[in-house]
Amino acid sequence: MPENRENHDNEEFAWRLTPAETVSAFVRGALLIDLRTPTERASQGLLPGAIVVDPSVLEWRLVPGSGGHLPEMTSYDVEIVLVSWDGSSSSVAAERLRELGLWRATDLAGGFEAWRAAEFPVGGDATAIRG
Repeated sequence: MPENRENHDNEEFAWRLTPAETVSAFVRGALLIDLRTPTERASQGLLPGAIVVDPSVLEWRLVPGSGGHLPEMTSYDVEIVLVSWDGSSSSVAAERLRELGLWRATDLAGGFEAWRAAEFPVGGDATAIRG
């Protein structure tokens, strides 16, 4: 069992977040990971403060010690919120990351569609949602 899974099996955790909960997670330090394609981001807009990661290298970029992990991935306890266009692929990806020991991986329910429907800011400036 990975070191990070110890003592976390019984903890309550919201596996899918609303847009408002996603903002709260970001403000407390969660990584927002945008899984959308370049074409989707160009036509739909950017998620403020998000790190873009191609789904094909997601595990390599987010699993600590993988050799290609993001500098922000200092441990298996980092909170991660994945975002796809409609929430379907991000939900599957979050489940896979949890299976790998990233027990705080979750996603934005409804994806970027839900973000826009909630009329949250769009653009690359993290201060738009950090406050």
